[in-house]
Amino acid sequence: MTLEEFRTSLSRDEPPSELSLALAGLWWDAKGDWKRAHESAQQDEGPAGSWVHAYLHRKEGDSSNADYWYGRADKAPSKSSLEQEWLAITESLVKSDPHFPSEK
Repeated sequence: MTLEEFRTSLSRDEPPSELSLALAGLWWDAKGDWKRAHESAQQDEGPAGSWVHAYLHRKEGDSSNADYWYGRADKAPSKSSLEQEWLAITESLVKSDPHFPSEK
């Protein structure tokens, strides 16, 4: 899956089944469903889920909780816009997900 295919999938009612929990969290966030996004990210206890979890708490306005999750993800707290951060995380996770061929 490419970033463009990920974005195109946002026209669906449900995320593609092959998405990781972290990517599904970003998918739900893009659909405007913070609660489902958070639930999905929370299920991924690794760095990817922690990164999405941090972004979601930053978006929510809970900076101390976001900082905790950035630390768990081994990422510096983002200073970019939420839109830029969403794109950066999505691009990184799509490229690193073993279920998807790398974009050329």
